[in-house]
Parts: sequence; C-alpha cells; structure tokens
Amino acid sequence: MPKGKPWTREGEAELKQMVESKESIETIAARFGKTKEAIREKCKRLGLKVVIQRHSAKTTTSIPIPMELPSAEEALKILAGALKAAAEPDLEKVEVQRLHVVATLAKTYKELLADYINYRAIEAKLLEMEEKYAQLAEKAEGDASKPNTAQMVQPPAK
Repeated sequence: MPKGKPWTREGEAELKQMVESKESIETIAARFGKTKEAIREKCKRLGLKVVIQRHSAKTTTSIPIPMELPSAEEALKILAGALKAAAEPDLEKVEVQRLHVVATLAKTYKELLADYINYRAIEAKLLEMEEKYAQLAEKAEGDASKPNTAQMVQPPAK
C-alpha cells in the first residue's frame, strides 16, 4: 500500500521525462521528495528503465596491486568489519550485495593464500635441491678430472 503522497499524471509525466533524460535516481528522488526505492518501484510499474549511474571514482578498470600481500589476520579483520556492517538494520540492496562480495573475496583470498604459502614452501625445497644437485655435479666433475692411480696402466716389465 502506498505510504506517501499519490502520484499525479503530471508527476508521472515528469518522472518519465527525467528517466528518459537519464537523470540519476538520487536527483529524481530529491525532486519528488520520495525514496530511491519508491522511485524504482514507480518506474517498474510504469515500465521505465532507470539508469543507475556509478560514481566514476569507484568504477575504475585497473585494480591497484599491493606491494605486499595482506596477512590472514588483515583479511579476517576486513571480513569481521563486513560481518558487523551486514548486521546493521535497513541496509540497501546494493550495500548487501557489496558486503556479500567482500565476504566471497575474503574466503577466496584465504584459500589462495594457503595455496601460495604451500607453493612457496615447495619452491624453497626445490631451490634447496637444485643447490645440492649443483654441489654434487661439481664434486663429480672434480672427481672425474683427477687421475685414478689404481686404474693407470703400468708399462710391461722387461
């Protein structure tokens, strides 16, 4: 049931014009003194497609790559913050989706971090084995260049 003032035909026409001119939902909501959700619902009932504008500062295609990986503790702190925020009442759908993404990314990070740590241990073991192999190869090469006196052929006695 409607809670606010009912829409007039003029209001619906103005809403249609604002949507067609790609006004932001925030601007439209402010113009009519209604919530963004009320505007979305009215647009849905009228068959209008509202363009949701993204803030250009947050929609960058490049992802900054940190110099060091965050620790498991840092990832858990981020997840704990998202969990606390998700417990807040009256979250908008977009915020719930964002928090869901944070939780999913934290879970994925934890799994990949464990794999990374295992790979680093394997890599360290491989480097250690390569070093031992190089030492053994050097030793074998040194042994091969030394004459083996036991195998030297003695000239026949006269």
